[in-house]
Amino acid sequence: MSSPRADILLVDDDPDLLRLLSLRLTASNFEVKTAESAEAALAFLATTQPRLIITDLRMAGMDGLALFQAVQQQFPHIPVMILTAHGTIPEAVKATQAGVFGFLSKPFDSKELLEQTRQALALSGFKTVAQTDDEWRRDIVTRSTRMAITLSEAWRVAQSGANVLIHGESGTGKELLAKAVHRASSRNDQPFLALNCSAIPADLLESELFGYSKGAFTGAANAYPGLFQAAVGGTLFLDEIGDMPLALQAKLLRAVQERQIRPLGSTQSISVDVRIIAATHRDLEAMMEQGDFREDLFYRLSVVALTLPPLRDRREDIPLLANHFLTLLGEREQRSFTGFAPEALECLISAPWPGNVRQLSNVVEYCVALSTTALIPLNLVKKALRDKTGDLPALAEARQQFERDYLVQVLRLAGGNVSRAARLAQRNRTEFYKLLNRHQLNPSQFKGSD
Repeated sequence: MSSPRADILLVDDDPDLLRLLSLRLTASNFEVKTAESAEAALAFLATTQPRLIITDLRMAGMDGLALFQAVQQQFPHIPVMILTAHGTIPEAVKATQAGVFGFLSKPFDSKELLEQTRQALALSGFKTVAQTDDEWRRDIVTRSTRMAITLSEAWRVAQSGANVLIHGESGTGKELLAKAVHRASSRNDQPFLALNCSAIPADLLESELFGYSKGAFTGAANAYPGLFQAAVGGTLFLDEIGDMPLALQAKLLRAVQERQIRPLGSTQSISVDVRIIAATHRDLEAMMEQGDFREDLFYRLSVVALTLPPLRDRREDIPLLANHFLTLLGEREQRSFTGFAPEALECLISAPWPGNVRQLSNVVEYCVALSTTALIPLNLVKKALRDKTGDLPALAEARQQFERDYLVQVLRLAGGNVSRAARLAQRNRTEFYKLLNRHQLNPSQFKGSD
């Protein structure tokens, strides 16, 4: 489920320096991998994400700064240090302004190298208890590189108190990621409460969030604390935040900005220490331009933004997830399943999955409910996917079926008389007999059927 381990990736086209750097860092108990070019480094990153990259600046082909820019686009969570014998002030300024973590000149000072290395690894959460232990992300099943990047970013933001905005299509697992961030944070022994903003009527949403005092309205016989007070010290997850009415967005902004709420019917403000994780499948920036979402609230909620890729962009996870759900559902139903037939698994992998992981879970549950065998067959998966094209035969198969059905009908009309049947079909007897033989039809079976 996780990528192969590598603390540091060294990139240099000088084999001797590469060996020297590797020996120095390995002696300090770091796990080191090497690449002799920037292009080789990018190929390495396709399968393994190190916690730090140390690269030479001047190399044949792609140089170190170009490598950093490529890494920043694809793997922004990995810090990069640049090492060069051509260390000048302009180069150092250019590199650090671009976001490079560190810039060291050759010949390098070993103590300075190790100090910067430790600082960079600390930034990426190196060897912390919760990262080496996957308990914090136990509900997220994946082997995808894209998901590994998202989880690495989630781990890092969990160590801070920053608010988080999770973006992803419906069914991608936004609440699971929010719970993972909560478990990895220092608030993990405090409440995690969730609210779907699109599932609560607008007139009830305010009291659900902020609570109300006794007598605030007809029927308010007792005070209700609301989710903000119930989640004090912990995390409040607001799903589908894009569906929150504009009037309520202003009140939420005050709660997020000032860490204070005022229950309905109360004249007193209450301090609340709550971390907000919001999620949406909508384009909030487009909504801001249209005046449907407050710009100030957006920037308060999206201090750090995490994006969950859709299932179609992480197809390598489909067999893993399908068998995971099959095991869980088999245990619930007290049945034993051996897995999916190869062609059934291929069908799952190639499906479009507009409903993402939630849809896959429902498909597997359908198969578990109706399967009479331990191995889930292809036809059951097709039915679960409601694949209309899956039942469509090939043209040759359809033509053959039509021809056989036609011959049966003609033989019935002719009462099994071949001469009469041939005339009805406007074919001579010899040709008609060939057709009957091709479909293994015996005319005598139709005697008297007219």
